[in-house]
Amino acid sequence: MLPLQASAQTLASQASPTASRETVKANSQFSTTLPWDNISEENLARRGFVATLDNPVIRNKDGKVVLDLSAYDFAQGPVPDTANPSLWRHAGLLRLHGLFQVAPKIWQVRGFDISVMSIIETDTGYVIIDPLTAAETAAAAMGLVRKHVGDKPIRAVIYSHSHADHFGGVKGIINEADVKTGKVRIIAPSGFMEHAVSENLVAGPAMSRRAIYQFGTTLPRGPAGQIGAGIGMAVATEGSLGLIAPTDIIEKTGQMLTIDGLRIEFQVTPGTEAPAEMNFFFPDLGALCLAENANVTMHNILPPRGALVRDSKAWAEYLTESMTLFGSRTEVMFVSHGWPRWGKAEVATYVANHRDAYKYLHDQSVRLMNQGLTATEIAEVIALPEVLTQQWYNHGYYGTMSHNAKAVYQRYLGWYDANPVNLNPWPPEQLAKRYIEALGGPDKALGLALSALETGDYRWSAELASRLVFADATNQSAREILARSFEQMGYQAESMLWRNMYLTGAQEARKTPITASAGTVSPDMIGAISTPQLFDLLAIRVDPEKAKDKNIAIGFVFPDRNERYKVTLRNSVMVTEALGNGPVDATVTMPRTAFLGMLFSGVSPTSLVLRGIMKIDGQTDALRTFMGSLDAATPRPPFPIVTP
Repeated sequence: MLPLQASAQTLASQASPTASRETVKANSQFSTTLPWDNISEENLARRGFVATLDNPVIRNKDGKVVLDLSAYDFAQGPVPDTANPSLWRHAGLLRLHGLFQVAPKIWQVRGFDISVMSIIETDTGYVIIDPLTAAETAAAAMGLVRKHVGDKPIRAVIYSHSHADHFGGVKGIINEADVKTGKVRIIAPSGFMEHAVSENLVAGPAMSRRAIYQFGTTLPRGPAGQIGAGIGMAVATEGSLGLIAPTDIIEKTGQMLTIDGLRIEFQVTPGTEAPAEMNFFFPDLGALCLAENANVTMHNILPPRGALVRDSKAWAEYLTESMTLFGSRTEVMFVSHGWPRWGKAEVATYVANHRDAYKYLHDQSVRLMNQGLTATEIAEVIALPEVLTQQWYNHGYYGTMSHNAKAVYQRYLGWYDANPVNLNPWPPEQLAKRYIEALGGPDKALGLALSALETGDYRWSAELASRLVFADATNQSAREILARSFEQMGYQAESMLWRNMYLTGAQEARKTPITASAGTVSPDMIGAISTPQLFDLLAIRVDPEKAKDKNIAIGFVFPDRNERYKVTLRNSVMVTEALGNGPVDATVTMPRTAFLGMLFSGVSPTSLVLRGIMKIDGQTDALRTFMGSLDAATPRPPFPIVTP
């Protein structure tokens, strides 16, 4: 046993990362609960393979690696001690990459991004479904299609929903000019543009920071590090994210389009995996695409990175509706993450089991909630029936019953558990200091944390070590105990996201990150922001101290958009309304593109005035005063999560 006054040097000198005896035992016991005789997923994942890239490394124009297809070659063979056996099996299937034939006229490129790009042959060309996250990976995927299927023009692109990994690579396969001239149509569900640009804006910095944890982007790839992202292996983070606005909007279920001889029937599914999402059916091919509503894993009702809470009840009901609408005609079903299903019976069973998992999650979470259990208590006891867990695709490689049950609780009741002690608790640092004092001081608390670590009670050792760290961030022994606790919980986790979050937490516990965060919004997404959204974005940057005692009204006129707005800053609050409602201190006239450049590209307002691009009528310093009330838009070091 380590001495009570164990130094940071003693802890750090021990071999790490390795799986503890308790972790090896836990993973071994977990393995006995798994349906190893069910090898159907492996057969499905490999079916239809055609080819992959000769050179596995996809680079951007600057030579930086966007994606290395060989980075996960390690994820095969015997299960390492540092990985949950179920998760290792899943990673071994997700790592398979290349071009696959799904059915006559239907192809997929898998493993080139976290998502899947699907390709449907039309009379004279292709319809592309979900062109990945980055232009570089999408172009590489399309190059594989042209080489092995045929060099045909793209007639349409379908965005199944409003998440960036399903549209961001569009400029790698088509150009905006062809869309404007009508050569290529872009089809998306109602609300797509609003949600595509808003999700990464309002809570963008916080969500991006949390996404680093969720996807493990700073972790080394390997058996003791990041082994995937649950619904795919990795996001193409160094690639070019683009966006071309849709030409065709799907407003309602039953709507139909014909693209170059290919008939498509649509089912809108808002509030499921995304606020704007749709499934669709190809009647001439007997093929059903369920977008991201039925994956090879349980999905998230509330992603750890953050989002609006999704509706698990509606999710289940839309899957029921899908089978009612299309089930009797479906011969093959494919999705935007993972591999297809073939045959009416197999598709019907899969969709029903997936549906039942979401419905069970909802109904039982609400039942227990109504019995008085809190979110944490529900998460501790809820579990799918064995008949559902015997299906690999209902396992929690991405979402988990634990996390999702808390999301259901939040959707109905919010964060407050009704115990008044939680109405106004101390913030983490003040609370930690009080806990450590109550435990008898930092030496006593450290001894308890060490004991819990050595006996394999990692949830408790992490709890104690976290209190120690928040009470004193310089306590290196506590930080090392926290890191080791996180590592062992990561090695035991069946969820790739839990694993990533635990291991990233261990990384931060040892060294608080200091590198500035990169921007999270591409020029295309910035250009797609509506002007009201743009002013909403500025409103959440108002610094109350900088804006104190300021009372300014500015008119903004954008002739290129024929838009006129009045923006008022008073009481440290920014309000936007139509220009003409009351007087203003100044009127600023410029193209909206110039305003975007000033906000996001560092273009100087003075230079805009000197070049005659911007005109200010009234108080010339009003704009400077207004801009001086905002938080800086420059990248900052990432905020800490597991340290104060």
